[in-house]
Amino acid sequence: MTDAREKLSAALRAGRVHGAYLFAGPGEPPRRAAHWFARALACSGAASGELPCEACAACRRSRAGEPAALDGDGKSGPLYRHVGEHPDLLWVERGDEKTRVTIKQVRALQEVFRLKGVEGGRRAAVIADAEWLNQEAQNALLRTIEEPPPRTSFVLVCASPAGLLATVRSRCLRIDFPLERAPSPSSAEAPEEVRALAERIASAAGCTLPELLDWAEEFRGPRAIAAAGVGELLATGSAWLHEQIALAAQAGREPGPALAAFATLADCRRSLAQRNANPQMVAERALLSLREALA
Repeated sequence: MTDAREKLSAALRAGRVHGAYLFAGPGEPPRRAAHWFARALACSGAASGELPCEACAACRRSRAGEPAALDGDGKSGPLYRHVGEHPDLLWVERGDEKTRVTIKQVRALQEVFRLKGVEGGRRAAVIADAEWLNQEAQNALLRTIEEPPPRTSFVLVCASPAGLLATVRSRCLRIDFPLERAPSPSSAEAPEEVRALAERIASAAGCTLPELLDWAEEFRGPRAIAAAGVGELLATGSAWLHEQIALAAQAGREPGPALAAFATLADCRRSLAQRNANPQMVAERALLSLREALA
C-alpha cells in the first residue's frame, strides 16, 4: 500500500485529483487505502507534509469512530455512513446480512451530492464491496461518475474489477494493490479452518456425484450466509489450484486441467457477485470442476 499512498499523496499535493478512482485488490489494503484517501482529500492543513495532517478541523472530524451498521434497504439502519463525523465524506458497503450494494444506496449518495457541501472543501464517497453492485446500480452510478459534482471524488473498492461494467472501469483511475503473499492453504501457517477445507478439496477426486451434491447442499439457507460460505470455498479452491499449477510447472507436467478449473472458479465468483446466482448451484459447479482437475 505504501507505493500507492505515495503516488496518491503526490497527486493530491499537485492538485491532480480525479472524479473517480478504482482501488482493486484482495483483502483489507484497498479498503484501508480508501479510508485514508478520503480523509486526505478533505485535509486542509498540510500542503507538503503528511496527509492527512491530523491537526486541521477536517482531519479531526474524519477520525475513525464506531462505524454504524448499514442496511441496504434503509429499513433498519442507514444506507450510508460518514467517515468519522465528517459531513462531506461518505462510506457505502453491503448492509448486514446483505449480498448487494443496492441501488438505494447509490441513489442516496446522489441525493447528498446534489446539495452543496457542508465544509466547503473536497467531498468524497467510498463504495466498498463495489463488485457487489448489480448492473442496475452500476448504471445509476455511471451517470454520476461521468460528470461528478465539483470537487467531488468517488472511490470504488473491489477485490477484482472483472465484475464491474467496462464503462464503469473506463471512467475510473485504477490503483492496483498487489496480492499479499499468503501461506499455502495446505501449509502449517494457514489457519486451521483453511487447512481443513483444503484437505477436503484434495479429497474431492474420490467423491461420487451424490457426495459432491450433498456437499453443495451445505450452502443452502439465507443467501448472505450461503454466499459467504461459497466465497470461502472459491477462495480456498483457487489458492489450492494455484499451488497445484505451480507444482506441475516445477515437475514439467501439463497443468491444463487445473488451469481450466481455476478459470471456472473465477467465473463462479463473477456469477455469485454479479448474476445473483444460487450459492448452492455455484458450489456444485465449482466442486465438479475441482474433481475434474484432480482426476
